[in-house]
Amino acid sequence: MQYDVAIVGAGMAGASLAAMVAPHAAVLLLEAEDLPGYHATGRSAAFWSETYGGPGVQPLTTASGPALHDGGFLQALGSLHIGRATDRAAIDAFLAEFDGSGVALERVDPQVLVPGLRPDWVLGVLEQSSTYIDVAALHAHYLALARRAGAQLVVSARLAAVARRGDGWLLETSAGPFRARVIVNAAGAWADDVARMAGVAPLGITAYRRTMVQLATDPVAPDALPHVVGIGGDFYFKPEAGGKIWLSPHDETATNAGDVQPEEIDVATAIDRFERVVDWRVTGVERRWAGLRSFAPDRLPVYGFAPDAPGFFWCAGQGGFGIQTAPAAAALAAALLLRRTPEASIAGIDARRYAPERFARGT
Repeated sequence: MQYDVAIVGAGMAGASLAAMVAPHAAVLLLEAEDLPGYHATGRSAAFWSETYGGPGVQPLTTASGPALHDGGFLQALGSLHIGRATDRAAIDAFLAEFDGSGVALERVDPQVLVPGLRPDWVLGVLEQSSTYIDVAALHAHYLALARRAGAQLVVSARLAAVARRGDGWLLETSAGPFRARVIVNAAGAWADDVARMAGVAPLGITAYRRTMVQLATDPVAPDALPHVVGIGGDFYFKPEAGGKIWLSPHDETATNAGDVQPEEIDVATAIDRFERVVDWRVTGVERRWAGLRSFAPDRLPVYGFAPDAPGFFWCAGQGGFGIQTAPAAAALAAALLLRRTPEASIAGIDARRYAPERFARGT
């Protein structure tokens, strides 16, 4: 069978785009693993924050909010960005970055919001709109939408070779050969590898390992605790069910794409940083895991047709914000892929800032 579109990668990026495109085209969704979303989507820290990823990502996150709220995928949390007195310039710069963006940010006393916060943490900015996000439910939702619209999902289909054939592509996979008019590169940390396989210039997308741990503490984390983020970008933690804490040292260790695992030094670093923030005692490390995040050189996502290869479309470089931006990012990518007018929810987003051409022209 000849497909209109073959999407390589069935994580959040590929699944959400398949859901948007399948009503208008014959879509094949290829996943190298036995289950979609194994490497990045399935290991997410599971929060939605309009400031996460910076001002260049914020329009996609904000535009995704209504769909995520209406779908029941978000739950109130709040995010508290904290600093010491020496971090005042960083706090001021953070507020200036989002001035005029529509994101509601309020200076607060962090000591009021975090019981046991050590006394040197005196600066705080509250981002009340930040929420938990049900990643598994959102991913399953997009896979179901894609399937109902006729998309075919093939798992255990690791890409082995890609060749241009006539006006389309031949994809050789471990599940057999497939033909498609257009390839969408939604392969996350493997995006540059897929490009090279197809004879397309890579963009410099780099994979990074991010560590997470689940802690038991004394006292038990209060239900009203917000998501707490260091303004210096060296930790974040949030409450989870049963009074647990999810903690990350906010590490970014460049790594080869693969099944990454947490390093003991990163787990120890995370706990040390946590204990410098609150006077709680860590009574147990109950889980530890690591996931992949992949960034383009300018740390913005890439959506659009490759300038050097007909029928090759980039949907990659979504860092750690691909889940929180999924509704808007998929709508934008689908409009570009299908060459349609963007829907009203993303009409004000400038797609050019995410175009792959920006690397060719050095901007």
